[in-house]
Amino acid sequence: MITQTQLIIYLILTIIILVLIVKYLWKANSRLRFSKKSQSVKYGKAIENFIPFMESYPYDYHKFRFLGNPIDGIQFNEDEIIFMEFKGGNSQLSEKQRNIKELVNNRRVYWEEIRI
Repeated sequence: MITQTQLIIYLILTIIILVLIVKYLWKANSRLRFSKKSQSVKYGKAIENFIPFMESYPYDYHKFRFLGNPIDGIQFNEDEIIFMEFKGGNSQLSEKQRNIKELVNNRRVYWEEIRI
């Protein structure tokens, strides 16, 4: 027959084991989420190099120039210049990209020629 003391010890040990299991699973989940996000970023960086060559790209890819950072590139059309940023999935503009977009929208983009 199990005494009350033995039952309490058994319950305490069970709780300790469960806490350790939950802690391990939490860390494993965090590593998996980080790995998945890292893969998404790498995939996004790779695929953005091909977007201008896709059939669905609405402009002449010959007139697109890659920058890479802080925006993906610039499309030079005959009557306009377009700052381009390619995003996939749930990705959002970075703070720096939002600032660039705001500068363009507020017409704070200028031409400067420097001669040497």
